[in-house]
Amino acid sequence: MSSRPQPHRARKRFGQNFLRDPGIISRIVRAIAPREEDRLIEIGPGQGALTEPLLEAAGHLEVIELDRDLIPGLRVQFFRYPGFVIHEGDALKMDYAALKGEGPGLRVVGNLPYNVATPLIIRLMESGAAIADMHFMLQQEVVERLAASPGGAQWGRLSVMAQYHCRVESLFTVPPEAFVPRPKVDSAIVRLTPHAELPCVAEDENLLFDVVREAFGQRRKTLRNNLKGRLSSTAWEQLSIDPGRRPQTLTVEEYVRIANFLARESS
Repeated sequence: MSSRPQPHRARKRFGQNFLRDPGIISRIVRAIAPREEDRLIEIGPGQGALTEPLLEAAGHLEVIELDRDLIPGLRVQFFRYPGFVIHEGDALKMDYAALKGEGPGLRVVGNLPYNVATPLIIRLMESGAAIADMHFMLQQEVVERLAASPGGAQWGRLSVMAQYHCRVESLFTVPPEAFVPRPKVDSAIVRLTPHAELPCVAEDENLLFDVVREAFGQRRKTLRNNLKGRLSSTAWEQLSIDPGRRPQTLTVEEYVRIANFLARESS
């Protein structure tokens, strides 16, 4: 008797698009390069397209799946693997530090639904030392924003937040025909590796991200306008930053400098 699950209809409310292309799957697994000693976590395994080669390579894998209808099929499909563990629930609500426990940092992978990708990545980045690295399939536009450089059209809040926490590498694109059903946009694979030591340290990270949010509130306006409630002309001079610049021209280091100045001013 076959151990394969019955076909499952992709659900719009979960943003499901199931990866089918074996060449793309193989390329993703090579990029992840799973090892036996890794603590691998797959978010949203779906019908197991990535799950099987990851299990074959590492011998064990934990998955987080929200769609209860998929879980019985996954249990049947991978019952021969004693190292296969299912965490039933919402990856957005998972406590990754608790999941890590005393073990090695988590290597997190997944084909993320577009509707939850950004908040989930932010939650993982905020989990700090719990995460060793992340490999995600995302909408190509999101990957471009994550990996953008200052001064470009894609540089924004998500770029600053991601690159404050992580080294970001855009690996390769994935066409719509690699999925069932076909999405309307191209996808891409991104690698996010948390910095062992932050290149620049914010004294108050919440304040940093408040400043970044306000700065990018109106991209066409200057820093002087967007941050007028926070910084005076004298303060801009002390920071050696021209308040006539647009928010997308500042580096992560410059945003951290602004936030640290405000943190010291309020202490």
